[in-house]
Amino acid sequence: MQDHRWPCDSCGADLRFDPNQTLLICDHCGQTQALPKAAAPTRARALGEKDLARGLAEDLSAPAPDQPRSTRCPNCGAVVVFQGANHARDCAFCDTPVVVDTGQQRRLKPQAVLPFALTQAQARAQVMRWLGSLWFAPNALLQYTRAGREMTGIYLPYWTFDAATRSQYTGQRGDHYTETRSVSVTVNGQSQQRQESVQKTRWTTTSGRVSRRFDDVIVLGATSLPPRLGAALTTWDLTKLQPYSPDYLAGFQSEGYSVPLAEANLTAHSVMAELIASDIRRDIGGDTQRITSLNTEYTEETFKHVLLPVWVAAYKYRGKTYRFVVNGDSGEVQGERPYSWWKIGFAALALATLALCALYLNDPTIFG
Repeated sequence: MQDHRWPCDSCGADLRFDPNQTLLICDHCGQTQALPKAAAPTRARALGEKDLARGLAEDLSAPAPDQPRSTRCPNCGAVVVFQGANHARDCAFCDTPVVVDTGQQRRLKPQAVLPFALTQAQARAQVMRWLGSLWFAPNALLQYTRAGREMTGIYLPYWTFDAATRSQYTGQRGDHYTETRSVSVTVNGQSQQRQESVQKTRWTTTSGRVSRRFDDVIVLGATSLPPRLGAALTTWDLTKLQPYSPDYLAGFQSEGYSVPLAEANLTAHSVMAELIASDIRRDIGGDTQRITSLNTEYTEETFKHVLLPVWVAAYKYRGKTYRFVVNGDSGEVQGERPYSWWKIGFAALALATLALCALYLNDPTIFG
């Protein structure tokens, strides 16, 4: 198992990746060190697409799950244990960044990384803005974030998928039209005939073909976050991907994938299927549509395995844990949130009071 350390050339203390300056900076003396640039062939290999069929075969041949791995801290000699999919963390005794490989279980290694662009302070500011936009958020939650609690910077594994699709379908096109009919109504105890318009739909059987190319459909490769939170982070600038290097992980945590390539590919296909269905409805036209059969052929399928930056925090409110995540590239925030029921009750009471005031102003005699 290979491990890495980043000693400062000036004082020997530890270097960490600094999102503000996109380089390594010394914890102790502030000395900076530029990250080595990857050669053009290395960059092309790292950022290129990989054949999906070959990747599936390689991932399926993975051996039994890893046991907990350990290595000695290169600074103080303490034993650093890596649990589960984690392969980057700080030593608990001296805070030295330690990075190892992703383990023998994971045959597909990260090929590229999107470096952190937001510092922890910037991520916390994004969370404060997000919380400020929430209605009925408890005051305890706002106080929690103002207290400057630690957030964890972690590189999460993601898969990206490309594909060319051709879909053949049958369906029905619905065109709305109106008919006028007479209906009986009772007015002042007497029956009267009135005309009313009724919307109806004329259905026509149809069929056709649509095609679409998909580029970088992103699927979370970890189970450590609820799928809703991880998948909700969508604003990634993948043009800033860099060839994988442990240097970007210095001072952060990192997780290996726990969602196999085959499972992630099925998720990607379901995402693609929703867009294909939208294409078909547009192709059918009319006011409404029905898709009765659909057959999609996927070709030219490729993938990438990348690490993307996320700031994570968890907080407790009335015994329940809530989590929120910040996109370490764009600052996008997603999270779970509690509601302050006393605020909701106060708002409901205020609305009821306003409604009563409006009634009184409109007719003061209504209250006697």
